[in-house]
Amino acid sequence: MKHQPSPSILQRILQFQRDELTSSILYEYIAGRQKDEGNRTALMEIAKAERSHYKTWKGYTGQELRPNMLKIFFYKIIHMLLGDTFTIKLFEIGETFGAQELREIEEEIPEARTIMKEEEEHEDRLMEMVDEERLHYIGSMVLGLNDALVELTGTIAGLTFALMNTRLVALSGIITGVSATLSMAASNYLAERADGNAKALKSSFYTGMAYLVTVALMVLPYLLLPNSLYLAAFAILLAVVVMIIAVFNYYVSVVQSIPFWPRFAEMGTISLSVAAISFVIGLLAKHLLGIEI
Repeated sequence: MKHQPSPSILQRILQFQRDELTSSILYEYIAGRQKDEGNRTALMEIAKAERSHYKTWKGYTGQELRPNMLKIFFYKIIHMLLGDTFTIKLFEIGETFGAQELREIEEEIPEARTIMKEEEEHEDRLMEMVDEERLHYIGSMVLGLNDALVELTGTIAGLTFALMNTRLVALSGIITGVSATLSMAASNYLAERADGNAKALKSSFYTGMAYLVTVALMVLPYLLLPNSLYLAAFAILLAVVVMIIAVFNYYVSVVQSIPFWPRFAEMGTISLSVAAISFVIGLLAKHLLGIEI
């Protein structure tokens, strides 16, 4: 066993040791699901290096640790839902904080510098390796999602205060949403074909699916609540809109390594502003036309 570090440093090393073991298991898990042999080999090499770091830290602590099973379970779910790139990028964010901590202890633990360098090399290698199909269609997903949010938020907001009946609003939203999904997917396909994109059909699929999923989430409160609770359904709708915008922009910010808040603020402002304008139009239309439902 190597020289005993100070108690405060020892606690950090124990955390590093557990994180390295956890990371090695997660990299092995992702590697086992790769179709590309090069990706699989690279990930297994990184997992092996993480395991080596675990043994290095063990030389200081003298302890055999268990991995963080909750973290492993969480990342397995994330990987299943959001794919290789997002999961690996989250690893990368965690390792950035780890690198900062390693710099703080490298005077007392010289090997920390070597480990830090290897972690940075892992990052570079991973970024060269990752090429996930769905990332080629983020633009198509943004098109479908953004159009659904802007159009449907405004439409449902206007209908909510014009009809004051959750079932009627839901029916109108479903009809509008499905029709708009087909229209958006077809328009995207024709536009991509005109630009000579050989994968125009797949691009239109991602656009249509993003639109349809958004519609389903937005209409759901009106299907679940009684007719008289249209105000509650509208409040939940707004919360759902903010949630969709936040989740999608966080996904994009992670996989593309771009700032989250500016994109979130821009999309949120546009969608909620349209909802507010449509709310006023719905009230005015009901009043001016003398419609009572």
